[in-house]
Amino acid sequence: MPRATGYRHLLPVILAVALFHHAPHALAQVARAVPVTVAAAREEAIQQVVRLTGTVTSSRDASLSPATSGLVTALHVDAGSQVVAGDVLLELDQELAHWQWRSAAAAADAAGVALEDAQRRLEEARSLAPQRSIAETVVRDLAAEVAQDEAALQQAQADAEFRRALLDRHQLRAPFSGVIGARRTDLGEWVTPGTAVFTLVGTEELRIDFPVAEDYLATVRAGAEVNYTLGKNRTDTRRARVATVVPVSDPEARTVLLRVYPREADARMIPGMAAHGTLRVATGRRSLVVPRDALIRYSDGRVVVWVVQESPEGTLVSERPVETGLAFDGLVEVRRGLAPGARVVVEGNEALQVDQRVDVLE
Repeated sequence: MPRATGYRHLLPVILAVALFHHAPHALAQVARAVPVTVAAAREEAIQQVVRLTGTVTSSRDASLSPATSGLVTALHVDAGSQVVAGDVLLELDQELAHWQWRSAAAAADAAGVALEDAQRRLEEARSLAPQRSIAETVVRDLAAEVAQDEAALQQAQADAEFRRALLDRHQLRAPFSGVIGARRTDLGEWVTPGTAVFTLVGTEELRIDFPVAEDYLATVRAGAEVNYTLGKNRTDTRRARVATVVPVSDPEARTVLLRVYPREADARMIPGMAAHGTLRVATGRRSLVVPRDALIRYSDGRVVVWVVQESPEGTLVSERPVETGLAFDGLVEVRRGLAPGARVVVEGNEALQVDQRVDVLE
């Protein structure tokens, strides 16, 4: 009697084993439906997203040189200094130039006094001419002397102005606002025109230069939208526009220069800072797309999606191998393996089984 009772306990196990061998999918069908979210495969214009890496540059980047030779006696800035247009950056020894200007100014004053005396004598002679108290030749000689003195004064004034301008050139001033990128001189050095003593980089009108493969030269146009980030911050994305595509190819890298300007002022930008961007390039074709989350990638290289279908047993899923193409805006192109309108699982597809019942969530 106890033996028969033992068989009765084994009966459910035997039935379960038989059910497993004769109906492989019965358990999945009987099991509770898995909640999933689906999306329909649809046709879209395919875009190619190009990843860019570039550098923030300035429209003004100058190597500054003094306009005259001289000994450096004062340095007012160093590398990294912020300057405003007109700020004095460097001073040269101006003692000799100062005395030359003083001498020229004195000569101009003397020429002015001589001209005033000649003009006075000419006026007196002309007042005596009607009474024939002075010869006409003397009047003409005095008029010629006045003309000569006027020319001498102009020459002396020009020389004084030249000496003054030369004295001013013993100070090197910032031609525009920016930051000193490098200092290449020191106190006591003798500098000459043409010798760069500072590098000045403008901090206004900053842009980003991206090298791109020359294959995109025919498709990228001015005004195209570019999203960019700066430095290591990959989350704060800003918008920019393509200002120009410089059609000069780098023969070694096979790239052209893409010059991009932010659509709004970006105070974070510093010349020399690294930048990362994305550029959308139209491919000119349309194809089926599905959300990126619908794809399941296996280690053997297979890519599949789970498709939802209605059947007498309920809403079931099946696995479909697909061939993918370009990815953009959270979508992936499907070149083969799906029909338009097919409903694919985008959430809850991590552990699905073939012919498993699902509950589609809106």
